[in-house]
Amino acid sequence: MASAGAGMTERERDGCRELLELLQTNDLLALTDTVTNRLVQPDNRREAISAILLYSQSAEELLKRKKVFREIIFKYLATKGVVVPPSSEKHQLIDRAKQYWCDQLNNFASEQIYTKPNIQKPEEGGKQGGDKQDDDDQCHNLGEEFCQWFFRILNSQNPLTGQPQEEWGPQHFWDDAILKFCYNTSEQNIEEYFGAELVSLRLLSLVKEEYLFLNPNLNAGGLRCTVSRHGLVVVAVAGTVHRNTSCLGIFEQIFGLIRCPFRENTWRIKFMKLKILGQNALEPGTHIERPCIKYEPEELQEFYVSKELTLIEPQKF
Repeated sequence: MASAGAGMTERERDGCRELLELLQTNDLLALTDTVTNRLVQPDNRREAISAILLYSQSAEELLKRKKVFREIIFKYLATKGVVVPPSSEKHQLIDRAKQYWCDQLNNFASEQIYTKPNIQKPEEGGKQGGDKQDDDDQCHNLGEEFCQWFFRILNSQNPLTGQPQEEWGPQHFWDDAILKFCYNTSEQNIEEYFGAELVSLRLLSLVKEEYLFLNPNLNAGGLRCTVSRHGLVVVAVAGTVHRNTSCLGIFEQIFGLIRCPFRENTWRIKFMKLKILGQNALEPGTHIERPCIKYEPEELQEFYVSKELTLIEPQKF
């Protein structure tokens, strides 16, 4: 049996616990027998729920159990204010519950990380030296905290790290997100992806299937941030690319972040440019340990052009 609900996030466990509370005691005990193969005999409802959560491999596996009736999931969502059509089938309700828990986790992460959302636009700040410095510091802090958060959850998907996987998915991107990916090992290759789902899946495959580990350099010139006239925050970061104990090359990644107008302190990724250079593609004498960003703030602002996003210039590495 799996231990400690290994495939569940903390939010999913809490949600499943609340959902199981809605079951009748007889159904709850029958579900305990099924999940534990009758090896656990709980004395009360609390012990039954604990056993079910402990030996369930994932939230989806638990919700698909016959004793977790469609009506129970519907009732749970209703208590959380999640409106779904009464005619929804069980698999649709399961997907909606998982999405709800995912959104909760995303909101929590955003609120914890983006603690300085009130970044002024360039024309609003800069009238006084101290004010501009404060705005620049806020923008830099947001960029640093964002990078710490982004690369932590992305790298956690790499099975070679041994880290517990954190929530990753399209919820971190705007629906019309764009990814431009350029990689150069022996020759240059360019890929483009449109839409939150495809963008998140391509990034996921880099770490989960290709076993890459992106190590950002958040010090010594490896991070630069600015805010455009329209309030778009542009974050540029450089770092090294690893697979297991081997350093494969360097990367440069540029993000465009837009604050969600309906959720306080929540930012999502609008566009992203990622360039990876393998060691054999680097110019002789390139210092690989501390790659840095050489763009000026004005240049970073130019990266956001509504439909035409030029690729990263190689000479900027």
